[in-house]
Amino acid sequence: MKRGKKYQEALKKVEKGRLYSLDEAAQLVKDCAYAKFTETVEISVALNLKKSQSVRDTVVLPNQFQAQKRILVFAKGDKAQEALDAGAAYVGDTDLIEKIRGGWMDFDVAVATPDMMKDVGRLGPILGRRGLMPNPKTHTVTNDIKEALAELGKGRVEFRADKTGVVHLAIGKVDMEPAKVAENAKATLDEIVRKKPSDAKGDFVISVALSSTMGPGVPVDVKAVI
Repeated sequence: MKRGKKYQEALKKVEKGRLYSLDEAAQLVKDCAYAKFTETVEISVALNLKKSQSVRDTVVLPNQFQAQKRILVFAKGDKAQEALDAGAAYVGDTDLIEKIRGGWMDFDVAVATPDMMKDVGRLGPILGRRGLMPNPKTHTVTNDIKEALAELGKGRVEFRADKTGVVHLAIGKVDMEPAKVAENAKATLDEIVRKKPSDAKGDFVISVALSSTMGPGVPVDVKAVI
């Protein structure tokens, strides 16, 4: 893939063969950004996983960078009231299910109480395709609605390894202080390492890199951060 002149100029700032600390990488990603829009900073973590292994969970990033999420909660009775009191944008049960089946998708994350999942499961083909299906592994199927919404409000995001064993996650914007981006990166890495499969062997984290939407990847010294 041929890259443009601006990318090539940015690439020259990344010293070939060097591994950077998280703080250095975060600063360099900021320095390498050249797009006219505010680029997103992403962390890419390559993991040593067998085909039978997976890594998936959530992390609360210490520094928020995204707009307030519109949270939808599938719940009834007292739990529905708890969701409303906790600041959910939309709360309901069969009414919301039918609305979504009709094509409405004006929300960013969905949470459900366990008793609602039998009905919510009918939305699998719709929500699953968009990564919005409530799941116990991501703490979006729970009876503790208040706590779930509090964490989502603080910036809780989901991460998961793809088929090649790599976790890609947006952790900031280039207009943030590099130290805050580095802090988000460290929180993400710590959580990924905590999810290491019990039967994983050898070095779990193979490589780590930070990059902006349009910029080059900046390799991070794994041994210095794990």
